Amino acid sequence: MIKYKTVIKREKVIDKVSCNRCGKQIIDTNSSHDFLHIDKHWGYESKKDFEQHTFDLCEDCYDEIIKNFKIPIRNKDYY
Repeated sequence: MIKYKTVIKREKVIDKVSCNRCGKQIIDTNSSHDFLHIDKHWGYESKKDFEQHTFDLCEDCYDEIIKNFKIPIRNKDYY
């Protein structure tokens, strides 16, 4: 015989996301927009030995940053 019990499961969900560059709220409980999330672990012998940097950029700030690249990004087809 199978017996069941009720359990309450706690879970982390995104409440809001703000752009680290301009401060604009990208995602809140009523909307969702695409954004760039960076989570960088710096390695040994870098100027940031073993630091971890995490930040988010809205699409507008991303576009502003990449337009100044000396070597343009490649746009690969998604499909």
